[in-house]
Amino acid sequence: MENRKTVVIALGHRALGSTLPEQKRATKEAAKAVADIVETGADVVISHSNSPQVGMIHMAMSEFAQNHPEYTVCPMSVCSAMSQGYIGYDLQNSIRAELITRGIYRPVSTVLTQVLVDPYDEAFYEPSKIIGRVLTKEEAEAEEKKGNFVVESEGGWRRIVASPRPKEIIELDAVKALLNDRQIVICCGGGGIPVMEQGVDLRGASAVIEKDLIAGLLAIDLNADVLMILTSVDQVALGYRSDNEKMIGKIDANQAKSYMRENQFEKGSMLPKFEAAVDFVELGAGRRALITSIPRAKAAYMGRAGTEIVNSL
Repeated sequence: MENRKTVVIALGHRALGSTLPEQKRATKEAAKAVADIVETGADVVISHSNSPQVGMIHMAMSEFAQNHPEYTVCPMSVCSAMSQGYIGYDLQNSIRAELITRGIYRPVSTVLTQVLVDPYDEAFYEPSKIIGRVLTKEEAEAEEKKGNFVVESEGGWRRIVASPRPKEIIELDAVKALLNDRQIVICCGGGGIPVMEQGVDLRGASAVIEKDLIAGLLAIDLNADVLMILTSVDQVALGYRSDNEKMIGKIDANQAKSYMRENQFEKGSMLPKFEAAVDFVELGAGRRALITSIPRAKAAYMGRAGTEIVNSL
């Protein structure tokens, strides 16, 4: 049996744009990067961001419920599901078209993906992810009465939700089945739909999972060879945008952890990318984690660009 590489690609929000027209254009560019990797013979699974898309959906549904009292407010978990659907729709069509243009005939599928979180995760006690529109004081007080968290921001108040760590990908077997059939799979969009177990039922959680952490878990669960995180920079820098800025090339996990202890990376931005990368490479010999931009994806995969983290040098 041929030794095929499995590559998990995490697309940041720059790969998706902010509006519907932007998303159409951006996914065409992302599709080129994905097709470059597929063209090498690799099996590819894609996860992606959903901000600002999920915020737009949440805002729209909240406004709708406010103007139409007969309808209920849309829970965050449902907003996440909606974002997975319409982002996946554009992504899979763009990737399909790009592959066909190159003479590659591989099916592309989007899997609506739920991710189990721990109800006792400390993140639920200290929510940090801002979502939705600006609220008035009265609206903010109403949200607090419902048990939601708000924070004062420019122009009023905004709702904030937890960002718990992902524990288990519910539809993992479906992803594996499609991957074994050599399909290109889009899953775990926006970090996945966060859910909690209640007996045999899964209950949506008011939370947003960090997309880089779910990409790392996905890569681990699939026993992938490469985790590729595509973001806004070609290469990670120490002392970012300072006079002492220094680019990081190929490093091992111990060096990466040392940089993390030195607080070299911003929380909610570059730090979770390194956390995911280190967790992934430390659990398997020969694994590679790459952090780079969409235009440099193929070069990074070939070892000629980006920042690469391996278990040991």
